[in-house]
Amino acid sequence: MKKFLTILCIGLSFVAQAQQTISGTITNSEKEPLFGVEVFVEELQKGTSTDESGYFELNNLPNNSIKLTIVFMGYKTQIKTIELEQEKTSLTIVLEESVFKMDEVIISTPFNKLQSENVMKVEKATITQLKNKGVVTLSEAISTLPGVSTISTGTGIGKPVIRGLRGNRVLVYSQGLRLENQQFGDEHGLGVDASSIESLEVIKGPASLLYGSDALGGVLYFNPVKFAPLNSFNFSGSQTFYSNTEGSNTSFSAKQSYNKWKFLANGSHNTHSDYKTPINERVTNTRFNETSFSTAIGYNSEQISSIVRFLFTKSIIGIPEEIGEQSTSKTKMLPHQDLTTKMLSLNNTFFLNNSKIATVFGYTENKRNEFEEHHDEHSGEEEGNHSEEELHEYEQMEAALQLKLDTYSYDVKWHLPKLKNIETVIGTQGIHQKNKNFGEEILIPNATINDLGVFVTAMYQIDLNSIQGGIRFDTRSISTELHEIQHENEIHVFEAIDKSFDNISASLGYKTMLFDKVISRFNFASGFKAPNLAELTSNGVHHGSNRFEVGNSALKQEQNFQSDISFEYKTDHFEFVVNGFYNHINDYIFITPTGELEDGFDVYSYTQDNAKLYGGEFGLHLHPHPLDWLHLNSNFEMVIGKQNNGDYLPLIPANKLTNTIRVEFNTTKMVQNGFAAISLENTFEQTNLSEFETKSNGYNLVNIGVGGTVKLKTVDLDVNLNMNNVFNTSYISHLSRLKSDGIHNIGRNFITSVKFKF
Repeated sequence: MKKFLTILCIGLSFVAQAQQTISGTITNSEKEPLFGVEVFVEELQKGTSTDESGYFELNNLPNNSIKLTIVFMGYKTQIKTIELEQEKTSLTIVLEESVFKMDEVIISTPFNKLQSENVMKVEKATITQLKNKGVVTLSEAISTLPGVSTISTGTGIGKPVIRGLRGNRVLVYSQGLRLENQQFGDEHGLGVDASSIESLEVIKGPASLLYGSDALGGVLYFNPVKFAPLNSFNFSGSQTFYSNTEGSNTSFSAKQSYNKWKFLANGSHNTHSDYKTPINERVTNTRFNETSFSTAIGYNSEQISSIVRFLFTKSIIGIPEEIGEQSTSKTKMLPHQDLTTKMLSLNNTFFLNNSKIATVFGYTENKRNEFEEHHDEHSGEEEGNHSEEELHEYEQMEAALQLKLDTYSYDVKWHLPKLKNIETVIGTQGIHQKNKNFGEEILIPNATINDLGVFVTAMYQIDLNSIQGGIRFDTRSISTELHEIQHENEIHVFEAIDKSFDNISASLGYKTMLFDKVISRFNFASGFKAPNLAELTSNGVHHGSNRFEVGNSALKQEQNFQSDISFEYKTDHFEFVVNGFYNHINDYIFITPTGELEDGFDVYSYTQDNAKLYGGEFGLHLHPHPLDWLHLNSNFEMVIGKQNNGDYLPLIPANKLTNTIRVEFNTTKMVQNGFAAISLENTFEQTNLSEFETKSNGYNLVNIGVGGTVKLKTVDLDVNLNMNNVFNTSYISHLSRLKSDGIHNIGRNFITSVKFKF
């Protein structure tokens, strides 16, 4: 903590001598001023909006080049690189109308280009867009994006799957930090709440060049909530109700921005009872409660921008085992998990003469407790001398598994001076991590992990052609302690290990325009994933997954080679996108049952084999003229995963086709951004099965939604009504961890949401 305060003081005491100001007027092609256009400088997290005359002004800017992002609904997004060589810069900006969605600025890639300019195809969506679909959790929201699925255990537990890869192969970033929360486990959620997030970006494929180990399958990059516009105060609150789980979500947000300083605070509480299946049975112990709070303080002068962010999340999640007691209680019961994550980050951007240095320093504390029943310890007269409430309280105090993970992170990037049409970034990243056990049982040992990576990447852009490439070196060391754990009549031994893994990865991408209409992207990359603690050292009962897991200290690191090809055809009223990929992975690590029993649990062990995954996504968007209010969308996604011996990989999502009809309208000045949508999700049967899987039948789900913004004098009300699984269809997802017990997924769910802001 002292290190962070010292760095913060240094940053905030860096006072500049000159003030730079940008002002201007924004109009449409008819020279009519546009009111409410968002003008934002991403690297400063500073923005404003135009007044009735189309005028905007931003001051206290660095004496450097900055990227000015101009965003307005119904118009093409623009990014302007402005050289601030004088105290005042005046601009006249004309926006072009666009009937399709606004082009997005991509933050997760090194050069922060518009999506249309990016060499790598990245999926992006705002939290508002995802919430309009009536999702229950953030994990469910992510799975609505093409190429992304979720391994679920009920409604409260979900982990992302990108093109068939999951767990430690999918890296999660929040507040500019790697999210480290024992993500090797499929049986707990993301550990991030939507209230602290503005938008998310999904990189599909190896992004190890920028992020290192664990980004072999892709990256989920959560952009934190923005500060309020310059010299303004914003406050908002929302309430959402869910009929199926009799659940609710309450959230608030308060923001204040001044010329140099800015502040924000967000919070939410999410609570749900056991979900109900279409056959009117509640799945016992799928209840969960989540509480989240985040705050941030920002400061910027002419030569530095500093932001301190803090995030706290606490989740109490039931571990379902059967359909038993039928209850709508939201009170925790055994077995359950108690997960707590705290993240502290300091983001600095230092503006030099013709370049800039961006740094992120952070600390993450994750506590993971799993509680189970201990009735065997209260047998006979001892048990009879205690009430049921006393026994329950005792069990709650004794977590079978208690893990504490402390992670210190750093990330330093130097954006070198631009040389003609070449942009270059060099950087270094790393973590220092300690895992400690405090419970009566051990799944993974006490351990220390150190990561170090260095990389260089460059982008050459001329006319409609862009080439981007780079190279990276990483090293990871893992050392563990010897543990001998007495369990019933046996001793489980965790042998000490001391291992290191080194890797060189590279990438090369090319974007061009074919036939003046087709944006074409060709990307080739290698990535890697070092074995994690669970894969190397597990030797115990994992109550979250109801199995006995055995690690393999002889595992090698995974190395992959992936090619991606993307074609995007776009006119004013028609869009067609095709993405294809082939991913070869050497020494793919997976867990498989051995057929043995240990302590009454099935034994699973880790092994590896070469593997390949291939498939892609297909998208179609029709916006017929002159029906400007109508949008027709169709998306198809598929992935096939096989071992080198021809056997299929486990937990590969089934092919899915989603068709959506969406109507957008602005009825009056009082009702704005109105929409009505109906979608049909066709999930095909999954017959490409691994040795221990069973076939999953196909199913069709219909979802509908309607909403809009009601503008009152001083308050805006966002109202959304959704009904998911309209026909209460019975189905079991191939990626449901309750599938082996024959437990169906959630039935019909009505979602009502109201958000006010002023």
